[in-house]
Amino acid sequence: MAKGHRSQIKRERNENKDTRPSAKVSYARVSVQKACFVLDAIRGKDVETALGILAYNPRYASTVIEKVLKSAIANAENNNHMDVSKLYIQECYANQAPTMKRIRPRAQGRAYRILKRLSHITVVLNER
Repeated sequence: MAKGHRSQIKRERNENKDTRPSAKVSYARVSVQKACFVLDAIRGKDVETALGILAYNPRYASTVIEKVLKSAIANAENNNHMDVSKLYIQECYANQAPTMKRIRPRAQGRAYRILKRLSHITVVLNER
């Protein structure tokens, strides 16, 4: 086949594909800074410990991250046939999503802008 042929490019791209189980939530209604407080607490921990931390964390972001983590665990168990007791959180990060702009009326006819920040939260697992 010719170099740069579409099928060859696809084949090479699929060979380099990341096979680690992961889950992602897009447009989560929590800011990146607030999500990172929770993500820093669970990074590098095994999944049982991380679920315990998330269950007793009072922040709103912990409920969102708990759902993402449970989804990643299910992906590892069903798609990759991994043992749940050996899993740990290898990577977890939050990226900024588009911000919703809202207007708040203020005194003397002025309008103040309110920024409702969103984030994309990703959790990547691996086996020890």
